[in-house]
Amino acid sequence: MNRSVFTRGWLLPALLLALLGSPPLPAQEAPPSLYQRLGGLAPISVVVSDFIDVLVPDEQLNANPAIDAARQRVPAPYLKYHVTAMVCQVTGGPCAYHGRGMKESHAHLNITEAEWQRMLVLFQEVLARHQVPEQETRELLDIVGSTKADIVSTAAQ
Repeated sequence: MNRSVFTRGWLLPALLLALLGSPPLPAQEAPPSLYQRLGGLAPISVVVSDFIDVLVPDEQLNANPAIDAARQRVPAPYLKYHVTAMVCQVTGGPCAYHGRGMKESHAHLNITEAEWQRMLVLFQEVLARHQVPEQETRELLDIVGSTKADIVSTAAQ
């Protein structure tokens, strides 16, 4: 028995695919952003708030007269707002940071390598207190590290 080529079962689908193109592949879900893995804006704002609460009164950092003067001028809630927006944005969240650039906002502070290292210790302690997972901690430290050249003053070394 000679069946028509259209009734053999495979030719019609093959012709349709050739005419219409291949079916779209299922959309692959993007991996969650760092922002999502950190839990979003609420947990980020809590960690930032606690970090600023530890950073602002730190005696070692405030031994630098320029840092101490800035702490007197800039209210902690203002700093918390800007740092939260920045962390939200750089981790893939919906926020937009509208503050000054890192170089511009830190140049007059003459921050030394030792002061940078102190800030990192304080930041890591706050992250540990909030039980931020190791992978997310590393990613946050990488982000912070990418700003070092704009914050640490080469003249202060």
